[in-house]
Amino acid sequence: MIAERLQSVLHMVYPPRCLNCGGMVDSDFGLCGPCFAGTYFIGGLTCETCGTPLPGEAGGAAEHCDDCLASARPWTMGRAALVYRETGRRLVLALKHGDRQDIVPAAALWMARAARPLVLPGMLVLPVPLHWSRRLSRRFNQSALLARALARHLNLDYRPELARRARRTPVLEGLGRDARHETLSGVFAADPRLAGQLEGRPVLLVDDVMTSGATLAALADTLAGAGYGEIRVVTLARVAKDT
Repeated sequence: MIAERLQSVLHMVYPPRCLNCGGMVDSDFGLCGPCFAGTYFIGGLTCETCGTPLPGEAGGAAEHCDDCLASARPWTMGRAALVYRETGRRLVLALKHGDRQDIVPAAALWMARAARPLVLPGMLVLPVPLHWSRRLSRRFNQSALLARALARHLNLDYRPELARRARRTPVLEGLGRDARHETLSGVFAADPRLAGQLEGRPVLLVDDVMTSGATLAALADTLAGAGYGEIRVVTLARVAKDT
């Protein structure tokens, strides 16, 4: 009762605002009508491996997108909460470059909804590591913020120390698929002490957005080589072709 009254007082002083446009909304961490309409939550038929939406109706058999059929992924299953378009794109960029950490609670809930089919017993949650120099300039790793909140929702162990980014890479934007994979080759390193202690444990990799999947692939390859078990991935957003 006291908490509810305190919340009511806070809403009087600081009314809830839309995460995207700042307009008035009914509850904290929500979206107004127009921004919600421009948010493409992923549901229905999706690629089993990367989570991109697919045309058609969801059935019993797993389906795969053209990209995943053309090039095998080093993880077994993947999901994403949003399509990287309109409101989804703006939210990702605001979190990544605009220091909008207030987006994390809602984003983690959306990701948890998408990621529940991926959860395995004993699973560890690992965000895509950020190089120390980039983290110093940005002050935080947006993938780590999402992963920590997601792990709480899914009741999984959050273990950001499993791997590190061994060297800084250039910005990948504008690079093709092959160039991205080449740039990221050998960029991650797993802690050998932890790998020995946690050998065989499944891992859920977390990132803010998947474009080609090259970053997640490089990290998954590193973990597989270190002896971890089944690897699955979840992202806040997925760059997807029109369906």
